[in-house]
Formats: sequence, structure tokens, C-alpha cells
Amino acid sequence: MGEEAAPTAAPASAPPHLLLICFPGQGHVNPMLRLAKRIAAKGLLVTFSSTCDAGDKLVAAAGVSAGGDGVPVGRGRVRFEFLEDSFHGNELDDLMRHLETTGPAAFAELLRRQADAGLPVACVVVNPFMPWAIDVAADAGIPSAVLWVQSCLVFSLYYHHVHGLVEFPPENDLDARFTLPGLPALSVADVPSFLLPSNPFKLLADTIISQFRTIDKASWVFVNSFTELERDVVAALPGVTPRPPELIPVGPLIEIEGPEDDGAVRGDLIKAADDCVGWLDAQAQRSVVYASVGSVVVLSADDVAEMAHGLASTGRPFLWVVRSDTRPLLPDGFLDSVAGRGMVVPWSPQDRVLEHRSTACFLTHCGWNSTLETIASGVPVVAFPHWGDQCTDAKFLVEELRMGVRLRAPLRREAVLEAVDAAVAGPDADAMLANARAWSAASQAAVAPGGSSDAHVQAFVDEVARRACGGQASKVESHS
Repeated sequence: MGEEAAPTAAPASAPPHLLLICFPGQGHVNPMLRLAKRIAAKGLLVTFSSTCDAGDKLVAAAGVSAGGDGVPVGRGRVRFEFLEDSFHGNELDDLMRHLETTGPAAFAELLRRQADAGLPVACVVVNPFMPWAIDVAADAGIPSAVLWVQSCLVFSLYYHHVHGLVEFPPENDLDARFTLPGLPALSVADVPSFLLPSNPFKLLADTIISQFRTIDKASWVFVNSFTELERDVVAALPGVTPRPPELIPVGPLIEIEGPEDDGAVRGDLIKAADDCVGWLDAQAQRSVVYASVGSVVVLSADDVAEMAHGLASTGRPFLWVVRSDTRPLLPDGFLDSVAGRGMVVPWSPQDRVLEHRSTACFLTHCGWNSTLETIASGVPVVAFPHWGDQCTDAKFLVEELRMGVRLRAPLRREAVLEAVDAAVAGPDADAMLANARAWSAASQAAVAPGGSSDAHVQAFVDEVARRACGGQASKVESHS
């Protein structure tokens, strides 16, 4: 980009304008939009952006409106404006190639549109699946931040791998263990699958790894976690050579109801069923098994059948998220057989479900967003991971936080029954619930005014404001 693309100074009375550019996946949109709301609540103007396809889904499912002044959040505003691109496919590799080839020019044009509209961007926040956005921002003279949407533990594993500082055991040696500073002893089964030779998503892994090779270009590296949750790994990383960037915990990035968020801006790419909460209201306290494997994991027909019969066999009411692409795999007659005590929906308002008094446990794929929502809500888990960082997260929930049990593949209905019973009424169930509630209190304290994560967000907002006013640039200081 030439000099004519550099942002012009905003009027002195205008708040700094931040732009968040997000990979078009549900697991990325939720934390990025929630970070946007945390920043806006402190008085800044924030534009949330992604691909046009993600924009169409947000408009349809969450009712957001592109362009214009946006909506008030706390003392600031959040607005939406999307890339002018043309991808509407379903294959992940095709999407990654499309973003790599067309994303930089589309993003540069988006930044130019902001300046032309009198809204020059003071800072860009990107996530790891769009590493080229940092270079585009730098070419425009705009400082950038990265939001790492997985755990600090997983960040450490990636960083050590990229820099040749760790050798993972062979995939067929499940008994071997390795250690890294600040991390518990791990097996190869606990390593994010993207880092293993058997990983089928090579292009996705390459994209994440490329972020680590350019991450030093960012002025801030945020992580969707909180200091108290991962204190050991956060403390150990500065001692690694080469030294990684400082991680700034700003999580858990969960929905916060209250004066700073009226609930009007949500990040659903799939429309949630309207009657979930009403159905939960009619159930007894801590009676419902909530089950969901997220927006990406694909269950086989056998897995769906075993899950269905397993949930039914618990004798407990259950709320099961079965996406529209999976619903045809439900056993014949299943919905009729569980009518009255089982509710099957294509999508749910998960944060509200987990916080509901009737929810007893969460059968989860252990994506990091779901993991943090579980921790924040204080709900014991049945951990059923599949790939990516999910196996790492499952170990963390079950063995480190001790707030759940593991459900292993291949899935069997008897195992579903045993795991649910163990999490809700087994000999260790009370201890799991107590641990879950203790971590819930810690997470709520972190995001409360003056808490560790809230202080990190405030320090960032203050620094952006100083830079926008021509003040002395400096890094956000750690409050850990």
C-alpha cells in the first residue's frame, strides 16, 4: 500500500477506532466479538469484520446490521462491516486458500474504506488463522494485536514445536510422557492433533504455524484465558529461549449480562432455538444433561446412534444439540421415544444453558470456548474430545481442574450412561461440582471490574488512546 492509504488523524473528540478481523468460524467469532464488546464498553468505537459469508450468517442468525453507527455497548459502540469477497463454499482447505489469495487485498480495501468514511483505524486485532492481516495493517501504518483463541498451554505447545524445542513421542507410543516448563506431564494423545504427522488438515496447521513465525510483528498478544487459571504456564513462558511474546490474558471471553452488555449483540452463525431456556425452566434443579459437540465436529452414524441411546438410557432429562447436517442420522423413532424428557435442537444459546439452574453436567467436545463457558458456569463435564486442541483441553478439565470425567472413543451407549452417572451422582461428583464452582468464582472475578483480565483490557484501551493522541508508545504491562 502506498502513502495515500495511511490513516488520517481522527477528530480530537472522536474515540479511537479499533477493527477486529475474524476467521469465519463459530469458535473464532464468539471470542473475537466478545473481546470487541469488552473493549467498546470502555469507551472505544469497535468495528467487527469477517468474510461476507460470515456476515450473511450473522445478519440472519444474530440480527446484526452491517454498516452504520452500530449498537451501544457500555460507553462505546460496536459496528459491523465485512470484507468484499466472494467465497461461499464449505471445504476448509478451499476457504484457507481463498483467504490467503484474496484476503489481503480485501482487507486493505476495508481499511481504506474506514479512512475514507472519516473513521481511520487506530489498531487492528487479528486471530491466528489470518496471519496476513498483520502485514496488511503494518503496510497501512496501523499497530496490531493478536487474539490467541485457545489456551496458554496450547500456545506453549505450538511455540515449542515451531521453534524446534520439543520432540513429541511417536503416535503409537501412548505410554511415553514429555514435559515442558509450566505444563503437566503430557502424552502424544494430549498434543493438539494439528501438530502430529497424521493430521489431515495440513493447510490449516501451516497457517497457524505461520502466525507464530510473524507474531512478533504484533504489539500485543492477547489470549482467551485468565491468569489464575493458567498461572504456571504464563509464568514459565518468559524463560523460554527464544523468548516468546508476552501473553496478555483477557478471558474468559464469555457473555456478560449487565450494564456493559444488554445482550443485543451476539455472535451466533447458526440461529439458536428459541425455546431452550423455557424448556429448562420446567426441569428440576441440576437434573438436565446438556450435550453438544460444537459447530465443526462431525459424528458418524454409529456415534449418533450410540449417543442417542446412551442419553436416553440415563433416565435423566437431556438437551442435545444435533446440527441440521447430523439430524438425518438420528435412529428411527428416537425423537418420539424421548418426547417429554429429551429436547433435540439444531443450536442452543449455550452460555444461557450452562448457567441455568437445571443443568447438571455438560457432555462436550472440549473446544476451548466451550471449556471456558463450562468453567465460568461451574458445571461438571463429560469430556468427549475429537481433534485439534480438544484432547489437550479434555486433559486440562479432567486431570488438572478435576471437574469432570472422560468419555473415550469408540463411543458406546453404556459408556455414555456410566460417564453421566459418574459426573452427576458418582462418588466423586460432589468434589467435581465443588471444583467447578470454585473455578467459576475465579473466572467471574477475573472479568469483574478491576479483576486481572479486566485490568489487562483497560490497560490496552488506555494505551491505544495514548497512541491515538500521539502519546509515548509502550507495551501493555502484565498484571499477573
